Amino acid sequence: MGFTPETLPDLGGRVYLVTGGNTGIGFHTVLQLAAHHAKVYLCSRSEEKGRAAMKEIEALLPDAELHLLKMDMTNLQSVVSAANEFCRREKYLHGLVNNAGIMATPFTKTVDGYESQFQTNYLSHWLLTYYLLPTMVETANNSVRGIVRIVNVSSNAHENVPQFGIDLQDVDQVNGGPISRYGSSKLASILHTKELARRFSMPEARAAYSGFRSEGNTGGEIWVSSVHPGMVKTNLLSQANGSMAVIIMGKILSGISKTGLVGLTPEDGALTQLFAVASEGFTREMNGAYLIPIAKVGKPSKKAEDKQKATDLWDWTEKEMKAKELI
Repeated sequence: MGFTPETLPDLGGRVYLVTGGNTGIGFHTVLQLAAHHAKVYLCSRSEEKGRAAMKEIEALLPDAELHLLKMDMTNLQSVVSAANEFCRREKYLHGLVNNAGIMATPFTKTVDGYESQFQTNYLSHWLLTYYLLPTMVETANNSVRGIVRIVNVSSNAHENVPQFGIDLQDVDQVNGGPISRYGSSKLASILHTKELARRFSMPEARAAYSGFRSEGNTGGEIWVSSVHPGMVKTNLLSQANGSMAVIIMGKILSGISKTGLVGLTPEDGALTQLFAVASEGFTREMNGAYLIPIAKVGKPSKKAEDKQKATDLWDWTEKEMKAKELI
């Protein structure tokens, strides 16, 4: 039998944070984590929509322990402020689901000067993760191995990128199109995952970080994964204009047909990231993996497995955030 939410362990005493938790697969991720007694921080750009989502969950789960974090992924300072607010409230964080995203939107730049998809889907999540890592390190140092995890929601659309992959001299893809820009942002999410695994999970690299234990096999590990949730019936596609939506559907469905899963409900679309962030079935061997629906290890594109590109992207991002005095 495949993974179902019912197989999740009791998550009482654990803390999780889900971006884009007010709608779609993010909402159902929050719902199931709360149903298994976790304390969950729901991140939403709109306080009104965030509170409405919490009210809906609380109607189903009167004892749910939910907290709202207002976070605008198109404003990096908003991300920093939300991360700092979380760290003021909590000493531990067991699971981070970087779920919020936009898809194939018209070319626009954020207040920070980056193309909106690249910032929303990748840069803001990199920055959020950066700020939360010390808390997650502390949690890992005081937990059984494998409990502390980071999930980056990607897409099989990461295959729809230019031949060179991500051009660090032109991350905005000024001459690109909505699909290739979306694909690049999701490729960046997978490369982020690979570099997190190298820096914060593997024993040989972990010793370089003073916050981690160096002895034994318990504690001190953060497990990470990237997830392609499948083609889910949410409002994500509505962000693209009509003709572009048709093109996107054709391109993405060609990849999804490999899984045999098309038109998943939001409930089913949330399953793979729930598995990745909280299931006991997610093992150490899956650390750093790219998961496809439902709860299976998949194989990303060759560009997504380029270790040097992963390191280069991390270094570029860190330099950019330092230049903006955000870290």
